[in-house]
Amino acid sequence: MAWTDEQGTAAACCGAASRGGEVAVARDERRAVATVSEPPRPLLLVLPGGVFTMGSTERRYREDGEGPPRTVHVEAFRIAAHAVSNDDFTAFVAATGYLTTAEREGWSFVFGGLLPDRFPPTRAVAAAPWWRQVPGATWFRPEGGVSDLEGRGDHPVVHVSWLDARAYCRWAGGRLPDEAEWEYAARGGLEGARYPWGDELTPGGEHRMNVYQGRFPEHDTGEDGYAGTAPVDAFAPNGHGLHNATGNVWEWCADRFGPSRPSQRNMRGGSYLCHESYCWRYRCAARSANTPDSSAGNIGFRLAANVVATTG
Repeated sequence: MAWTDEQGTAAACCGAASRGGEVAVARDERRAVATVSEPPRPLLLVLPGGVFTMGSTERRYREDGEGPPRTVHVEAFRIAAHAVSNDDFTAFVAATGYLTTAEREGWSFVFGGLLPDRFPPTRAVAAAPWWRQVPGATWFRPEGGVSDLEGRGDHPVVHVSWLDARAYCRWAGGRLPDEAEWEYAARGGLEGARYPWGDELTPGGEHRMNVYQGRFPEHDTGEDGYAGTAPVDAFAPNGHGLHNATGNVWEWCADRFGPSRPSQRNMRGGSYLCHESYCWRYRCAARSANTPDSSAGNIGFRLAANVVATTG
């Protein structure tokens, strides 16, 4: 991962920085192997094709390219009701022996607020010092050290790169959603709404997603019930049946960000670290990106697939 951030603080706070020239020692010498076992058949929602207004008029992050709003047609497709969980990814690794990017590189980015007070000093991202380089941080040791997945089997898998997400999707018989599909699904049938349920963040005082409350980055009050990740189905689904389309973890999409960052892949939805004071990207139209080999403790993904044609 590179320690200079070509996009400035906004990119670093949303998805850490990008992986680059420095290469740490891998945890072991295992290599990813081709799958020979039968993967599980996850329940995927079938969304009909349709036309919707993609993007927004939001101008806070002009470099993100949210606007202008435009009419987009999406073909029918399938998408998971929730992000890939730790239990799901455990099954994938057990079946294939796959080694993630973070494992091969020997480290990943962890939000400092989730580390113990006496955690040994490690390098931080200059533009976003809350991101710490943690040796040994991987999908199964989310905070490095002796951390584990106890009690987090139903939480979204994190510390997975776009390359890792693609490998899982291929094994599961699907793919990553493209950006238009993701936004169409996240909106839940609400045209132009800011969030998957409407325009109000906490209607009636009710929290409907997992984001950062309190003063970032010093203290997350956890008013929504969680500090860090939440279970993949922690909040009520939107109109299309998707849980946590915004908040919780950033979700990789298949396509490239665009001409301004052609080497980076799209990420959508925001995460548990998003706060309106610095990263108001937990909205349906919000965008971010990172390099395909980057990983962090707030990036996961959701499985999609084509609609299988039937003949009668």
